[in-house]
Amino acid sequence: MTCGLKLAAARSGTLSNHTLRQRIPLNAVRRYSSHTTSTAPPTSPFAPRHFLSIADLTSTEFAALVRNASSHKRTIKSGSIPQNLLGSLTGQTVAMLFSKRSTRTRISTEGAVARLGGQPMFLGKDDIQLGVNESLYDSAVVISSMVSCIVARVGKHAEIADLAKHSSVPVINALCDSFHPLQAVADFQTIHETFTPKAHGLNSLGLEGLKIAWVGDANNVLFDMAIAATKMGVDIAVATPKGYEIPASMLEFIKKASDGVSKPGKIIQTNVPEEAVKGADILVTDTWISMGQEAESIKRLKDFEGFQITPELAKRGGANESWKFMHCLPRHPEEVSDEVFYSPRSLVFPEAENRLWAAISALEGFVVNKGKIE
Repeated sequence: MTCGLKLAAARSGTLSNHTLRQRIPLNAVRRYSSHTTSTAPPTSPFAPRHFLSIADLTSTEFAALVRNASSHKRTIKSGSIPQNLLGSLTGQTVAMLFSKRSTRTRISTEGAVARLGGQPMFLGKDDIQLGVNESLYDSAVVISSMVSCIVARVGKHAEIADLAKHSSVPVINALCDSFHPLQAVADFQTIHETFTPKAHGLNSLGLEGLKIAWVGDANNVLFDMAIAATKMGVDIAVATPKGYEIPASMLEFIKKASDGVSKPGKIIQTNVPEEAVKGADILVTDTWISMGQEAESIKRLKDFEGFQITPELAKRGGANESWKFMHCLPRHPEEVSDEVFYSPRSLVFPEAENRLWAAISALEGFVVNKGKIE
C-alpha cells in the first residue's frame, strides 16, 4: 500500500477493448493525487466532483460534512426530514459496486439512499468485476450513464481512481486499500458528539488539542483518519510493530493534505504502544488482518502481540483519565479486551450508527448539491 497511486492513461472511446488493452498498459504512469481530482467545482455534467479520500476536502468542507451528519441525525431521529433532503433523490438510482464483502457500509449506504427517496442498486462481486469481463473504462462510461452516483468498494485504489476518471457522475469511495473516507466522517462525527467543542470557525470542529492514539496496523482507515485529524488540529500518535509503519510515501501524502491549515495536528509514529497512548483522549484500533491478508494471519498475530488495547495499557501509558475507545468493526478479541470494548468508555456502537449519517451527508454534498459542501 503506497501513496504512489497510479492511473491508467486517458482512453479514447473509439477504441475497442482489445486495442485498449494492447495500447494502454494497466501500469501506465501518471502519478495520482486524489486531491487534484476534486478541489475544483464541476464545470459540466461530465466533470463531476468525486469523494475518494478526505484529502479531496478542504478543512471547511470536512467540518461541514461532519456537522451536517450530526444535524441530520438529530432532525431525522426526532421524527422529521430536513426540507432540503426531503425526496432529494426521488427517481434517482445509486449504483453500489462492491467487490469486497461489507456489512456496515452496505447497510448504511442503502439506508441513506432510501431515506433520501432514491433507489440503491447493489452489484456484488458475482454481478460485476471491474476490468474483468470488459475494460474498466467501458464499465465506468456505461454504468455512469444510467445512474446518478456510484458508490464503490474495491481492492486497489487505482480501480476507484480509474472509475472516477471516466465516470460522468460522482464516485464515492466506500473503501479501497488506501482510503476509507466515509469511515473518517463517521469517526469525527462521533468524536465531535462526545467531546465538548471549543469556540471555532467554519473551518474547524473545535477539537483542537485532542489527541488520538492509534494502536495496531497502519491501514486505510488510519490513513483517512490521520488526514482528517491533521486538518482539524487533532494530534495523532500511531503505534505499530516494526515493519508495519505508515509507508513513507503515504506519510508524506497525509502531511501534505493539511497544507494551508493554520495549525495542523501533529502525527508521530512509534513501535511502543505506551508511547502513543500517553496523554491520549481517544484510543483507536482496527483489525490486524485485513481482507486479502488471511494468508499472513499467523505471522501477524505473533507480530502484534502486546498491541491489544486494555485498561492496563491505558494506565501504563498514561492515557487521559476520561479516555474513550473507538473501533470501526468488525472487532476481534485479540485487538481489544472485552473490558474495554463493552465498557462505558467504548464509542463503537454510536460510531457504527454514524456511518448512516455520514453516508447521508456525503450523498447530500456530492450528489444532491453537486459537489458544493457547506
